[in-house]
Amino acid sequence: MKRILLPAGGAILATGLLAAGLAGTAQADGKVASDALAANAAKAAETLDFWTKSDNAALKGAVAFNPDTLEVAKIQSGGSYSADTKPGTTAPIGEEKKTTVKVQNVNLPKTIGKVFFEGRDGKLYWCSGTSIQSQYRNLVATAGHCVYDIAANDEVVSRWVFVPGYYQGKAPFGIYVGKQAFTHYDFDIYEDFDRDYAFVTVYDGIGGVLNKPKQVTKAEYDKYEGQKEAKEVEVSKAEFDKGRLDPKTTDFYSFKWGRGDQNVGPDYPGAEVGKDEVSKKDYYDARIGKGNGYRFGEPLTENVTEREAKLYKYKGGKGDIHEDRAGNWTITRYFVQKWVKPGSAPKFIRTDFYIFVNEVKSVGRLGDNVGGQGVAWNQPTGKYVRTFGYPYGPHLDGNRPYTGVTPKWCYGKTASKVLTIPSKKVEEQQSLKCAVTAGYDGGPWLYNYSNAKRLGYVNGVTSLIADTDKNNRYDTITSAIFDGEAAAIYKAAAATYSGKLVP
Repeated sequence: MKRILLPAGGAILATGLLAAGLAGTAQADGKVASDALAANAAKAAETLDFWTKSDNAALKGAVAFNPDTLEVAKIQSGGSYSADTKPGTTAPIGEEKKTTVKVQNVNLPKTIGKVFFEGRDGKLYWCSGTSIQSQYRNLVATAGHCVYDIAANDEVVSRWVFVPGYYQGKAPFGIYVGKQAFTHYDFDIYEDFDRDYAFVTVYDGIGGVLNKPKQVTKAEYDKYEGQKEAKEVEVSKAEFDKGRLDPKTTDFYSFKWGRGDQNVGPDYPGAEVGKDEVSKKDYYDARIGKGNGYRFGEPLTENVTEREAKLYKYKGGKGDIHEDRAGNWTITRYFVQKWVKPGSAPKFIRTDFYIFVNEVKSVGRLGDNVGGQGVAWNQPTGKYVRTFGYPYGPHLDGNRPYTGVTPKWCYGKTASKVLTIPSKKVEEQQSLKCAVTAGYDGGPWLYNYSNAKRLGYVNGVTSLIADTDKNNRYDTITSAIFDGEAAAIYKAAAATYSGKLVP
């Protein structure tokens, strides 16, 4: 098996991340390498809290990794694939003793979801992944670069979780914190993209309400050392007076003095124009345009009673009053502009105090909740497969056809010849025509997929996304070939227990 260090560049969506991870030496057993992601409950709890606080803000803020360069790649076809062992399969969860059924409709598998993690640059990213069959129903298949940091030898990424069925910040089947990652020794140590796959054991899922706001007294708020928040709410004077008189609530209420308007010029940000009344002479002496003391509109004339006209003048009105021959009284008023920064009115405030608590529960094992795809290895190329994932990133020309909100799929025959990619030192990958973008990587390649059962056999995971016709649009996806060595790594992961975070 060749051992390589991949160079940067190439118009291949090399979706490995510059990620900061938990450093640890891989424990290699032949070709099997395994590394801890969240080795204990405390680390897993910190990971869970990171992603779920502030209403899953971190999950919502994650993005798909984007390509590093716009360099055009040189893609070549190699020879036919030669299996290293006999073909083999492991049946999907629930299908261990059943026969397959041919159907016509296309349905998305329940097992797929997003893999979330933190990169070396401190940014949050996702890949795609799927639940697969295992002894403890606790296993996720994804791309190796969605678990291992290819920029730092022998390190895994940080804060790794799997969220099946993820949709806009919601985790309908719970959140599963990764415990242990398994991949090929050559990927872990030498970043060999011919081995770009990983199998991750996960703790039982966590559901319920995470970081739920709970209103408390000020004393409880002051004492609490976790995440908390004080919110100011404007109330009526009647509530303010009542609350201040009650010893139990008096500390919750406060008064904010208002602030008067401040004179500014018309170009001041947020300035508003008002008007001052002036005499007829001052009005016609004023300039026309925009500025303090400039004319404000046309003179305003209104019909009034004799008493109203005389009262207006008595109070110092600067306009003109007039009585015509018929006894009709009018007031004509003149205005100039007055530009101000608006002030604020006095406010009566009640402060509500909140602490954030977790009302969580274990939702059980991943495979029990969403099922798990079967796994196949040493299958011949040129077979029909369905691939799934969450594309989001742009094409090389900047076009963004996908939102990353919902999963997409491709269907077709894999190329009969293996693909070689010199810029990535790839010598033997399978490929499929599929015009997707970043975020799709790590998603499963399923053959013998039953649309009714939404189950099939994972025969690869999306590794690279390539532009093969040099038009700056991605059109081909690739996957490492699942051979006998991949099967050995899968079987080692599938027999590994992970456990619960919440009893």
